[in-house]
Amino acid sequence: MKRQLFAAGDLFCVPLPSGGYGLGLIARKSPAGIVLGYFFRCRFDTCPGLDDLTRIGKRDVVLMRLFGGVGLARGDWPILGPLPGWQPGEWPMPTFGWKLSLGQEAYVRREYSEDPARMIREVRIGKDEFERLPEDGVDGFLALAIGLEAILREMPDRN
Repeated sequence: MKRQLFAAGDLFCVPLPSGGYGLGLIARKSPAGIVLGYFFRCRFDTCPGLDDLTRIGKRDVVLMRLFGGVGLARGDWPILGPLPGWQPGEWPMPTFGWKLSLGQEAYVRREYSEDPARMIREVRIGKDEFERLPEDGVDGFLALAIGLEAILREMPDRN
């Protein structure tokens, strides 16, 4: 396996379990190896080139997730290169929701610094707010590929 370097702003391919590729964007990268990724609603038969992705934008995002960068570092998830015009402020660190296990339904909003491995605040919230937030947690790269494929299976193709 070829080791590869990656940085915030890079687009990458996610090999999907049943074949083909999903597409992600590295929005933040922690020195601890945690990555914030934005994942898009497109699926490709082969890993696309940057020239094939000129129309990708925030409107195409279907998932925001924290994950371990092992698949990127090992080269299992190919880096395509930087998103043209990458501006970190346009791809912010989201606030996440988490369901607590306290014998009853309890929810929190978790806020992170620009380092996706560093939570800075946790606040109790209601179920309605929780359901509008992306789910907190850190996926392994294989679990993330399975989850992304399940989401893509549910929606019409737009690549």
